[in-house]
Amino acid sequence: MAVLKSQHETFAGALGNMREVSPDPQLHDLIPFTAGGMVFAVFADQVEGTAEAKLPALLPDAPPAVLGVVCVRGRMLTVLDPVALLTGEPAEWTETLPRVIALRGDEQLAVAAQERLDTITIASTDIQPATPTGNDENGGGVALGIALYGGEEITVLSVSQLFAAAMHRKERRRRRF
Repeated sequence: MAVLKSQHETFAGALGNMREVSPDPQLHDLIPFTAGGMVFAVFADQVEGTAEAKLPALLPDAPPAVLGVVCVRGRMLTVLDPVALLTGEPAEWTETLPRVIALRGDEQLAVAAQERLDTITIASTDIQPATPTGNDENGGGVALGIALYGGEEITVLSVSQLFAAAMHRKERRRRRF
């Protein structure tokens, strides 16, 4: 919990420093997508690509946020439910996922999406830090911030925190000898 709080404070401090240092806001491209009636986004430079109509292979004893594994462009990716990561309650998904957004990185992750929206460009000052809630075990550290664009509230996801958040609720027991 202290780690999550310090990450939130670090992001809030970084946003504050960006606002103080630069009179011209730094622009970011975001890839927005919908899932479970919510709008999410990830930074465009963290996206490897997208794929449509993927049937995930289910993983036994996986946490609720893990929908399964899919193959995208020759890579096996673990698909996460962004709604479950943020709220703790999994979204309703069809057997075949409408869209999968493949993310860059060593963790080989992807997020499920019902619809991928057009890429948007926003200023860093337009991303307000996510406010921690009393239910931080569910969304802790996953939401980097909230951006308002075209009258929509977009939850910007922290790609570096997705895996940790997905596995947070699943404690593996070790056999002790």
